[in-house]
Amino acid sequence: MEKEDILRQIGSISRALDSIANIEFKDLRLNRGQYLYLVRIFEHPGIISDRLAALLNVDRTTTARGVRKLEQAGFVLKKDDEVNKKIKHLFVTESGEELAKEIEKENIYSNELMIKGLSNTEQTELRKYLRIIEKNANENWSFVKNGGKREY
Repeated sequence: MEKEDILRQIGSISRALDSIANIEFKDLRLNRGQYLYLVRIFEHPGIISDRLAALLNVDRTTTARGVRKLEQAGFVLKKDDEVNKKIKHLFVTESGEELAKEIEKENIYSNELMIKGLSNTEQTELRKYLRIIEKNANENWSFVKNGGKREY
């Protein structure tokens, strides 16, 4: 039996769901990937860009660009920190909140479709394994992002 490439399968699933979301969210006036930023800001009111970037495992420049587009579209606003005016906290606007709620509905729907056919026990096991894989990926992302070189 040939060993399957787990990461290839995870990537395929991710790309398929990302493509679906990009098509469906086009009507919501969101460009590629912006829905991820919007939902995380909705879930974490007052988050700062650096923390948002870390949460999504993307670089700060990409995050700044995505947030700026959401801000220009009127879905997100920045508020100065009370102590350090250089720090900007991110919040969704009323229209951003409505959009985030629609996106969350899609996420719930997609989750239900993707685990269809798995027993409750299998779903629990899958979540456990995915948390381990995510932790390992996050550690590697942080290592490489901070100048580390992985040896193959």
